[in-house]
Amino acid sequence: MTSSAPSAASSVRRLILLRHGQTEYNADSRMQGQLDTDLSELGRTQAKCAGPVIADRRPLTIVSSDLRRAYFTAVAVGDAAGLPVLTDPRLRETHLGDWQGLTHGDVDRQTPGVRATWRADATIAPPGGESRIDVAKRSVPVVQELLESLPDWSEQPVVLVAHGGLIAALTAALLDLPVDRWPVLGGLGNTSWVQLSGHGDPQSIEWRLDVWNASASVANDVL
Repeated sequence: MTSSAPSAASSVRRLILLRHGQTEYNADSRMQGQLDTDLSELGRTQAKCAGPVIADRRPLTIVSSDLRRAYFTAVAVGDAAGLPVLTDPRLRETHLGDWQGLTHGDVDRQTPGVRATWRADATIAPPGGESRIDVAKRSVPVVQELLESLPDWSEQPVVLVAHGGLIAALTAALLDLPVDRWPVLGGLGNTSWVQLSGHGDPQSIEWRLDVWNASASVANDVL
């Protein structure tokens, strides 16, 4: 009796979700949302450091938010891996509505306690903005479409380069966490990443969390 190699449909699929490098808004605790800000000098350095680390995992493809801070972080990975960067606006950060451009302190002075409530409840949206539920609804289809279009996706990871709020919402949705437990996923550092493993066939895939908030300084054997 002969045995054949496992098909791509039955293999484990690795997914890496990388947050962009630092911006001046990050440094000033200012709420960016979908404002199209640039990387700071430190952020560019962070991206250059993270690029080769992610590239060492031999990505299959790289897809980025089209906002500049994510795209230029993704380009650092793409340059190191010898891959082009695709963009998808569905990977943009949460739209923060009236809060965009304000500091955390500004929001807290204007509406005391509201930002903390928003942090603790994925169903709440800033005035004129999106909830994390909204963000998950637009970003989960990106992963579903990649499952359908990449039959060779297995141990070589797909890398999505995006934003802290989106990555948290997308991860919670892929893990099928109860919505009231979404806040258990804490914040991500700039150019830190999440790794998930998808088990089963694309139609009934089960995602498992391998790594949360890893950085270029984490030992490779952790990943």
